[in-house]
Amino acid sequence: MEHIINLLNQRMPTELLHLSAYVYTTPGHIIIFLSLIILVMLLSYLFRSPLKKFIKYRLYRNRRELVYRLLFHRIEKIIKPFRYLISLFLLQKAIEVFAVSKNIDFFFFLLYTVIIFWWIYEAIKFMLYVSLSLKIEKQQNVRKELFNLILNIFKIVIVIVVVLIILAKQGVDITGLITSLGVGGIVIALSAKDTLTNFFDSIRLVGENAFSMGDWIETAEIQGFVVEIGLAATRIRTFENALVTIPNSKLVSGYIKNWSKRLVGRRIKFHIKFKYTYDTVEIDRVLFLIKDMLEQHPDIVNDNKLKYLIKMKQTHDNSLFNLKDTLGVQSTLLVYLDEIDSYSMNILVYAYSISTKWEEWLSVKQNVIKKIIQIIDESELELAVPLEEVVLKRKYERATCGLQKTHNLN
Repeated sequence: MEHIINLLNQRMPTELLHLSAYVYTTPGHIIIFLSLIILVMLLSYLFRSPLKKFIKYRLYRNRRELVYRLLFHRIEKIIKPFRYLISLFLLQKAIEVFAVSKNIDFFFFLLYTVIIFWWIYEAIKFMLYVSLSLKIEKQQNVRKELFNLILNIFKIVIVIVVVLIILAKQGVDITGLITSLGVGGIVIALSAKDTLTNFFDSIRLVGENAFSMGDWIETAEIQGFVVEIGLAATRIRTFENALVTIPNSKLVSGYIKNWSKRLVGRRIKFHIKFKYTYDTVEIDRVLFLIKDMLEQHPDIVNDNKLKYLIKMKQTHDNSLFNLKDTLGVQSTLLVYLDEIDSYSMNILVYAYSISTKWEEWLSVKQNVIKKIIQIIDESELELAVPLEEVVLKRKYERATCGLQKTHNLN
């Protein structure tokens, strides 16, 4: 660098060299400094516009492959650290034209370390996304929260490594520091007990597969969809569209209903109330028609359909546990005269829809109710409606007595 500056100064007019004495620098230093600054701006423009567009164009042409599609959306985040790294290097050289010191070197070393590990983090994040997307494309079981947990743990590891590298650069004995943290670590662990508890509880939640991202869960206090399982807390989007953050320790200590962990079957249960009758033959006929309708219904589960609905799943009983219960498979179908009420006789209808989605379940349930109403309408049974009779017996008798007395007087 100094050699180039000297060559530039030798080619400068003598008048400029005399003037440079007033600003405590030389024309060569100023030219090199300005050249490096212009180069930083030029490279920054190239990375942000022409180069990025060219790379994205090439990736777009190969968009049929999953890796290229993902890289198309993530390329800017992967390139950005390189742009900052090159710009930072040129900026350091520009500053060193006028001043060189250990503080400046340490400052730039700190920035280099952060940017390099930032790029490592983005690269690993991209590889995790590729792995996750390939599993989804192949329709394999995917634990998104596991990838999220690995990514969060990797963030912590990066921060620890960066801190250790910076301390080592400053001349701190890392081995002695780790040894001395024996007692200090106990104090820190006690002071951060709740944080550590939430961290280990998050690992427990992921390990036990209590719920996954996107699942509909219900606890003693809240109900909604899981947005993210973090290292310390879980975020849930409620049905009121509010985002609630709950510490993982609180989730682990209470019960969790997971409504999404069911493969086939969402329950449809209700009673049909009809007027009293002694015609048991007609009752049996209506029961048969309702059950036959449910068995023939394309969206209602029964044992005959089950093998076609879950081709790739084992659902038979084994010596340890019922795999139907583990996977969330229900096929019970019941239609019975269940009870005699104070004003009606009640038929129990108990079945499961194939779909576990709420809106599709509502549509199936509506269709089933309409078909049952049609069966009842075409039978000799009548739907029961609660009625109340008010008999004003005393007032009627008094009015009658009054009329008799009047008649006698006349």
